[in-house]
Amino acid sequence: MGIPLLKGREIDRLRAAGRAAAGTLAYVAARLAPGVSTADIDAWVREDTARRGGKPSQLGYHGFPATVCTSRNHVVCHGIPRADERLQPGDIINVDVTTCLDGFHGDTSATFLIGEVSAEARHVVDVARRCRDAGVAVVRHGAKLGDIGAAIEELARAEGCSVVREFGGHGIGHQMHLPPHVSHVGKRGTGITLRSGMVITIEPMVNLGRPDVRVLPDKWTVVTEDGSLSAQFEHTVLVTREGCEVLTPYPEMPSTVLAVATPSS
Repeated sequence: MGIPLLKGREIDRLRAAGRAAAGTLAYVAARLAPGVSTADIDAWVREDTARRGGKPSQLGYHGFPATVCTSRNHVVCHGIPRADERLQPGDIINVDVTTCLDGFHGDTSATFLIGEVSAEARHVVDVARRCRDAGVAVVRHGAKLGDIGAAIEELARAEGCSVVREFGGHGIGHQMHLPPHVSHVGKRGTGITLRSGMVITIEPMVNLGRPDVRVLPDKWTVVTEDGSLSAQFEHTVLVTREGCEVLTPYPEMPSTVLAVATPSS
């Protein structure tokens, strides 16, 4: 399958889907607190997505049983919400929301701090956010796909962290997952050339320890092999002639959000 180049009304529809996903993420962020279960998060995503006229893209995707991925502490990605998993002071949690609206998908995530957390937890969350932003910053018409991974990996290494290699970003549009695969490690000047109209997700998974991961017996949940903390931030990004446009900008967060790791665009 080729890489689609979107234009006109398609981009407008994708913007609307991105705003809806970002709005739902902000809605959830305002409600996070110790004692909240990850099943609560799933219910909030389901309700808020419907309120915005969308459908959760993740529900039923290759059999995924929930509307959202909730990845806590050493869980790298694809964590399945559970009624018996409750947030505790000191936790970090990534909430990954994908919304289908009017036939297009918007995909975004952020990692939040629950109450007072360790310096190490703050560090890996901060580095993950900055890595996402470093990847976004190099996106432009004519850049190489490898430029994204290189920018992310260079920053993570400089901060004493590692980047997960087995999972990356992807193209997105009328399907949740489209080509190309967007590696978050790489070499500058390599890979396909980015072209105006391409839409990709940039979603580095950054570990405090080694980059190695393993999949749990549920065949979804990915954890760090060494048990170290992992954090992730994600935006859906449109390549433009001038650079790029972030299609999942976060709305203004209420002051009551308890996470100092409030998403920043």
